[in-house]
Amino acid sequence: MSQANPGTVPLTLFADYNCPFCYVATHRLTELGRRHDLDILWRFLELHPDVPAGGRALGEMEMATQDDHTLLEMIRHDGLPWQPRRLSVNTRRALLLAQAVQLYRRDAFLSLHLGLFDAVFGEGRNLGDPDVIRAVAQDHGVADMVEVAWGTPEPVELFLSHVEAAQELEITSIPSLVVSGRVFPGAASMDILEQALRHAAERPG
Repeated sequence: MSQANPGTVPLTLFADYNCPFCYVATHRLTELGRRHDLDILWRFLELHPDVPAGGRALGEMEMATQDDHTLLEMIRHDGLPWQPRRLSVNTRRALLLAQAVQLYRRDAFLSLHLGLFDAVFGEGRNLGDPDVIRAVAQDHGVADMVEVAWGTPEPVELFLSHVEAAQELEITSIPSLVVSGRVFPGAASMDILEQALRHAAERPG
């Protein structure tokens, strides 16, 4: 039996390329977007803005997260490629590239967005390395956006607007999904997301 289409649903996901649960949540939301009429706003928060450009060894808590049974089960269930990280990296340059593509090459954003996540968690690459970011941009047809991202103010302004929006919603962890003003922290299951989408679509104007 086919499921009824709940209609166009606006929602927001806050994430960072340093966050393994964001990797899962982003792929799950993308899959939902293939089955529902979604208006997705992709927003960003830096998980570790203090990490130096060269990266740093994973801390005890990060190692525990990486080996988390729930996370690994999600990855296996969803069939996602997985390479355990050795470093926590500074993602600011990658985030600014994503912002520039959102602003000027929106049709290429999702491909790049997934590609950046896959580079970290599927291939074990270091997004703190500008050359890695350039290579991912080249692979996804947005190499021309790199200098725009790193040399103009608009991507920074867009990124800061995401930080302000998170503060207004009192979001303190990522991933966080926002549907009809309701915040769902963590890599919510497909069933929970489906329920949230249906609830949002049923709410009057």
